[in-house]
Amino acid sequence: MSLHQRRTPSRRSGGGSNLDNDDDTASTSIQDPSQQPYNIIPIHNLLADHPSLRYPEVRAVTTALRNVGNGAFGKLTGDYDPNKDIFDYLGINFGFQLDNVRNQREHLVLHLANSQMRLPSPPMNIDSLEPSVVRRFRRKLLRNYTSWCSYLGVTSNVEIPDRRNALAATRGELLYVGLFLLIWGEAANLRFVPECICYIYHHMAKELNEIDTPEEETHNCTRRPYTFGKGDKFLKLVVTPFYQTIKSEVDRSRNGTAPHSSWRNYDDINEYFWSNHCFKKISWPPDVGKGFFSIEGKRKGVGKTGFVEQRSFLNVFRSFDRLWIMHLLFLQAAIIVAWEEESKWAYPWQVLRNRDAQFRVLSVFITWAGLRLFQSLLDFFTQYGLVSSETRWLGLRMVLKIVAAAVWTAAFVVIYVLVWRWSSKAEVMQKVFLIAALVYLLPEVLAVVLLVLPWVRNFLEETNWRIFNALTWWFQTRIFVGRGLSEGIVDSMKYSVFWILILAAKFSFSFYFQIMPMVEPTKAVWKLKRIDYDWPELFGITNRLAVGLLWLPVLLIYLMDIQIWYSIFSSLVGSLVGLFDHLGEIRNIQQLRLRFQFFASALQFNLISQEQQFRTRSTMMNKFNDVIHRLKLRYGLGRPYNKLESNQLGANKFTLLWNEIISIFREEDILSDHEVELLELPANAWNIRVIRWPCFLLSNELLLALSQARELLDASDKRLWRKISKHEYRRCAIIEAYDSIKHLLSVILKDNTEDKSIIFNIFAEIDDSIRIQKFTKMYKTTAVQQIHAKLVSLVDFLNKPKKDLNKLVNALQALYEVLIQDFPNVKRTSEQLKEDGLAPLSPATNSGLLFENSIELPDIENATFYRQVRRLRIILTSRDSMVNVPINLEARRRIAFFSNSLFMNIPHAPQVEKMMAFSVLTPYYNEEVLYNKEQLRTENEDGVSTLFYLQKIYDDEWRNFLERMRREGMVYENEIWNNKLKDLRFWASYRGQTLARTVRGMMYYHRALRMLAFLDSASEMDIRERSEDLAPVSSKRQGTEMEPQASGSDVSRSSRSISRMNSEASVAFRGHEYGTALMKYTYVVACQIYGTQKAKKDPHAEEILYLMRNNEALRVAYVDEVDAGREEVHYYSVLVKFDQELQKELEIYRIRLPGPIKLGEGKPENQNHAFIFTRGDAVQTIDMNQDNYFEEALKMRNLLEEFTAYYGIRKPKILGVREHIFTGSVSSLAWFMSAQEMSFVTLGQRVLANPLKVRLHYGHPDVFNRFWFLTRGGLSKASRVINISEDIFAGFNCTLRGGTVTHHEYIQVGKGRDVGLNQVSMFEAKVASGNGEQVLSRDVYRLGHRLDFFRMLSFFYTTVGFFFNTMMVVLTVYAFIWGRLILALSGIEKAMKTSANNKAFTAILNQQFIIQLGLFTALPMIVENSLEHGFLNAVWEFLTMQFQLSSVFYSFSMGTRTHFFGRTILHGGAKYRATGRGFVVQHKSFAENYRLYARSHFVKAIELGMALVIYASHSPLAKNTFVFIAMTVSSWFLVIAWIMAPFVFNPSGFDWLKTVYDFDDFMNWIWYSGGVFTKAEQSWETWWYEEQDHLRTTGFCGKLSEIILDLRFFFFQFGIVYHLGIANGSTSIFVYLLSWIYVFAVVGIYIIVSSAREKYEAKQHIYYRLVQFLVIVFTILVIVVLLKFTALKAMDLLSSVLAFIPTGYGLISIAQVFRPSLQSTVMWDTVVSLARFYDMLFAVIVMAPVAFLSWMPGFQSMQTRILFNEAFSRGLHISRILASKRTNNI
Repeated sequence: MSLHQRRTPSRRSGGGSNLDNDDDTASTSIQDPSQQPYNIIPIHNLLADHPSLRYPEVRAVTTALRNVGNGAFGKLTGDYDPNKDIFDYLGINFGFQLDNVRNQREHLVLHLANSQMRLPSPPMNIDSLEPSVVRRFRRKLLRNYTSWCSYLGVTSNVEIPDRRNALAATRGELLYVGLFLLIWGEAANLRFVPECICYIYHHMAKELNEIDTPEEETHNCTRRPYTFGKGDKFLKLVVTPFYQTIKSEVDRSRNGTAPHSSWRNYDDINEYFWSNHCFKKISWPPDVGKGFFSIEGKRKGVGKTGFVEQRSFLNVFRSFDRLWIMHLLFLQAAIIVAWEEESKWAYPWQVLRNRDAQFRVLSVFITWAGLRLFQSLLDFFTQYGLVSSETRWLGLRMVLKIVAAAVWTAAFVVIYVLVWRWSSKAEVMQKVFLIAALVYLLPEVLAVVLLVLPWVRNFLEETNWRIFNALTWWFQTRIFVGRGLSEGIVDSMKYSVFWILILAAKFSFSFYFQIMPMVEPTKAVWKLKRIDYDWPELFGITNRLAVGLLWLPVLLIYLMDIQIWYSIFSSLVGSLVGLFDHLGEIRNIQQLRLRFQFFASALQFNLISQEQQFRTRSTMMNKFNDVIHRLKLRYGLGRPYNKLESNQLGANKFTLLWNEIISIFREEDILSDHEVELLELPANAWNIRVIRWPCFLLSNELLLALSQARELLDASDKRLWRKISKHEYRRCAIIEAYDSIKHLLSVILKDNTEDKSIIFNIFAEIDDSIRIQKFTKMYKTTAVQQIHAKLVSLVDFLNKPKKDLNKLVNALQALYEVLIQDFPNVKRTSEQLKEDGLAPLSPATNSGLLFENSIELPDIENATFYRQVRRLRIILTSRDSMVNVPINLEARRRIAFFSNSLFMNIPHAPQVEKMMAFSVLTPYYNEEVLYNKEQLRTENEDGVSTLFYLQKIYDDEWRNFLERMRREGMVYENEIWNNKLKDLRFWASYRGQTLARTVRGMMYYHRALRMLAFLDSASEMDIRERSEDLAPVSSKRQGTEMEPQASGSDVSRSSRSISRMNSEASVAFRGHEYGTALMKYTYVVACQIYGTQKAKKDPHAEEILYLMRNNEALRVAYVDEVDAGREEVHYYSVLVKFDQELQKELEIYRIRLPGPIKLGEGKPENQNHAFIFTRGDAVQTIDMNQDNYFEEALKMRNLLEEFTAYYGIRKPKILGVREHIFTGSVSSLAWFMSAQEMSFVTLGQRVLANPLKVRLHYGHPDVFNRFWFLTRGGLSKASRVINISEDIFAGFNCTLRGGTVTHHEYIQVGKGRDVGLNQVSMFEAKVASGNGEQVLSRDVYRLGHRLDFFRMLSFFYTTVGFFFNTMMVVLTVYAFIWGRLILALSGIEKAMKTSANNKAFTAILNQQFIIQLGLFTALPMIVENSLEHGFLNAVWEFLTMQFQLSSVFYSFSMGTRTHFFGRTILHGGAKYRATGRGFVVQHKSFAENYRLYARSHFVKAIELGMALVIYASHSPLAKNTFVFIAMTVSSWFLVIAWIMAPFVFNPSGFDWLKTVYDFDDFMNWIWYSGGVFTKAEQSWETWWYEEQDHLRTTGFCGKLSEIILDLRFFFFQFGIVYHLGIANGSTSIFVYLLSWIYVFAVVGIYIIVSSAREKYEAKQHIYYRLVQFLVIVFTILVIVVLLKFTALKAMDLLSSVLAFIPTGYGLISIAQVFRPSLQSTVMWDTVVSLARFYDMLFAVIVMAPVAFLSWMPGFQSMQTRILFNEAFSRGLHISRILASKRTNNI
């Protein structure tokens, strides 16, 4: 059975039996090799007619692979076949699967062929493989292996034969390379453990050496390899044992809920191979009985390796101890200096003249040593799990570090105490202290020296000499990664200066504005006596509590405000870097219009390959010439555009590229047909002598020239022409108009007629006058206006659909009269005119019938002619500058960015044949591929469908789409749903975040490469023919490689596709372009469950197949599950494509896996299984929500050249690419998100790359050095939970392994973001949780310790530090409010009221709050917008965002990040949250919002609001309204934002009817008890239990922390009861204890009522009412008695509510922690019932303001305006949408 007919099996019983053979013989059933399926090139059949096989490089590699040699290597199998190659015999000898062999054979052939193409000069024999190509590749591929061998001190088993025998050496290189690729291709999940692959390769290379010996040396006794045999022996005997070990560890993780310290993740498995113990514990062949392997959940001997992840906030200190030590030491020194400072000291440092002050400052060494001791203890208690018999030296070092730190701490303390107590020898002891301090500083001095001399540090760390290892043993553990991370001295100086300036500003500000103002209030509070406490004096009279509460918010701000300073300085530096990179020089179409002349030359210089220049690009002279040429292009020096004459090759190439870009804009419907005519560069036609610039450049130029001619009546020809020629566009407009008119008249007048000769004679006279420069003397320039008017009239008649020849004749006659009578300076008689041939000789014609019989118009089908006529009319009549062309904002943005990017510093473009090959990889699971008909038509509760929404959001694009459909045959709009349904689905899908949009964007690479390959090799004649063949847009189908022509039809290729069909060698040339593009580019979409989707007839599978059918370069990889019987399932990685000849899906490769791929996080596992099917030197990672643009795809080969350039001392391993957030126009919320994201992906990434050198990988469209990452763990990490933010770990891994990440902003890729608040919040929760897990990770710890101090600062404040400091901002609000509340309730604030400094302190705090609320997000956005759009636009945009309540959104997001970041560190529970990528057209119910935000925002906001209310009622300062507002305004803003944001940014959030329905729905939800399978969306109880999941999996420390945090709720009761009238002023502790009687009474009453309801409500309702009545009567009696006989006041009742409600919530929260113990008791039902009551109470509090605003008139329309304001400016009639007044039937 041929593979052409083989059906792809899916997981079903009995399916795919031919694939279940353990020997993998399914692929061997191919009878005819010519029919064997292939991926890119049919290397199995070199005689096939495939364009790629025409390259001699491909033949050279395949020939080299056939050199098997004459040793035992090829004869062990017993069936030696001379037609087999190296891969065949490697597969048989080492038991590799046949499809793995085929896959890696093509992989190697493609790469080596491409590498040989890139050689500066071809080898002497083009059909032979250049040895240097293989040698370089082998070194690159095996560099990690050789480093591993060197690190472990073992000898590499790569033994290359003598290079003098080039054939044998090449064969040896190919053997080792092929073996590694085959191992890697079948390693499955082991690709995440690169050093494990090194271990396997090490032993298999040794076996290869044993069998690859000359036949005469084998003596017929060569031992076969361990995995010898056909089939999948390697998979079973080598890969599976390691895979099963990883799988069993994952099973022990309990789906990631077990503590990280209790199971081994991918990193633990991999790092075991960083030690020589791996050779003992594993052996070869792998012995599953050894201690390393863990089968079926039973670990035998090896535990955690390298690092133990412990869940604690102390990891922030442990990983970044140098940062916190710096903060604390400066704080201590600053407080000492500020405390000592007196008025006599002018400056703080003058305080240090005092000897006592000097020595007090030296006490920082005691703190320093104590912190080191604390760190050593932390290391021991968190990493003790690493200590074993194999790592006893590690345990010894941890103990010695504790001892050393304790000794230093004790020594400093003893000496310091002796100095003050032993006055007689104080000076001696001070000297001893100073000497000890200097000794203690020696390691820091050494660190500074190594910072200045980075190459010394790199040498010490990278060397494997034991003497150096012994010297550095004390300071850090020797590991395989994290060595030699120092940058060059220039880069080190740049980021060091950056941070020195930040630290100087931060510490200066902190000293003068934070610490100094606090000294006087502190002294005043410290000296307070006889404080009249309002509660028990738990702290005596020391006032320590008040001082601590005063300082706590200041200390928190002090620790986090460096983030603000970083934001300020990074914004400034980022703007400077952007300016030097020439960003934002062309911001709009107006600026492009001014520089379009230079733009054409810049496009040629950067995008058109100049091979000779490319070859010499590295010379200094060439670099200097490049700089000079770029300056000329940028500023118009030397007028380089003069070279672009219309008959030159360069101009035609520019025309082709520009018109293709405009054509694709039309295909995307962001341009109309008319705009295409205005923007495109028409081909040279009608014998026009100048460049035919686009019409939008020539608009109004002719009229301006006419006005100049009218003004300069007496000017000479030379002067007038010089005046006009100052403007290039004006000169070209005049010449083109003149030549066009001349040609137009020659076309419409019949040949061989007297009328035509008259016209020719008139033009001949005019030409002669111009040639002899006597035009102004022979003709009246004042008459030119009349000629212009007649010409306009003539062209207007030609442009009308119905041509009236009589009117046309009249227009020509009128033009003739002006030319003959009014135009010449000297009038001629009729006889003179006849003699000169300017008047008809025939009397009939002379009688007024001129032109009547000589006009013959071209046929209406002659679209080219009428297109030129329309262009002429535009030139003649346009009066505006066309500043609004194109209308579409996206088109304008893309044109402006593309044109600006060509003036930036871009590497030269090599020819496509010589460019680096690359792939794009997109992981896909089950997201939308194409919107179907139902999705587009289904209406929401407001009657708004997705299509209707898109029509209004993209109003102009919808009109353009309809125009295109009409051009393609649509008559009525309702045909859209029938004949044009597929087009409609694609149009809508291209405006969402769908796979179709992503595929279209990525296939632009293929289209761009074909275009560029054509331009590289085409002759001037080819390009001229192509230019002349450009047809009008209105007459041709404008399709892409994606878009269908009609429903159910195959795709029609673009009519403007690159071809040479008019050439004799068209077939060969077209094959060349096609073959080149295939060899250079591959697109793989990892559709993980595509096989399951096909089996279930999922529409997504059909849509994916449709995409493959219409995109020949698209490949789909998926995991297929096949039932093998006996409850056994086989898993395969499968690659499929659509065969255009067979017109069906074709399976290319099927590689069996050891088991399910998903052992870790889903996305990286999906990427990993498809990674083996990618090709090329580079791979670009593209997410499902991204897009690409054709004009940007043209610059990809330039970008790839960055891999060859040095950035500092290293070449980059990841090329960062700029993103454009394309979802910003959907709503104001999407605009806020995109603005925040845009500043991060532009300015933020720019600064991280230069000067900070810490840019990582953030899941953006970065381009990876494919082979570097292939051998070092892949494109991301995949360990469960800890690597939930999988992308950034690729950046961590790259940096730790010595790689560099750069950022390039001359190219961009589109990216979609979440557009609804719920989507945004889930995304923020995912990112924050991921950062919480990063804090625990080994990568962050190692980077925090292995980077130098200043790079460590950059790393912290741009990764986990940002989230940590966001949490600190919220904690500052908490500290401030709670601190004030405690001071007010305790009575201390009354005593402090007289302190004058207290108000100053309050003002300082509020300054900090204003900064923290605004500057965090605003400044980078303002600066970046100023750079790229102008300062005024940036300010206006910022103000507009404020009016649309962007601050509410950012404050709300801050709460989201804080909640999930903190909870993840404390308890874990991080998980992937599918946000969904739909449109915001649906109202979210109150119940849904409550489920999402109750714990993260609502409860916290209610708590803060309650604290503020209590403070206002008990604080003496609050009596001054202004002071209270000034102190608490930012806190109230936070409370309001956290409560109201979900409703402000919810469509119809303040609609009264929806509010009523929402409340009813909420009550139904909260009372529905549910069942076993009930979801959280259906039942409150299910949701409540799910919210506690993190408490079930957290450890003891997490539970203890939760209980401690919950104790704060009891403080409300403690503080308030002493202020109740019933307390009668008593401050006894018994008052508080007695107040608990009230708590128990209320709980008892609640239990009684609840029990009565459950018992009597259904059948004996009267008893239930009786119980209620008795309870009410009893409660009233108690209150009356207390009012009568005690000091209870009426206001005490309200105060009691504020006091005791938090107590109840605190009890419930603590009960949740003890749920495992309480759930089986009677008490638990009461806890659940009380929890339901509290959620109802919270819901009412939240709902109250929402209901009030819904009831108030006008708020609904205001909220709609806020939410959709940006869409308003894009034409969205929101009032029609929400009122469902639809007038459009579509």
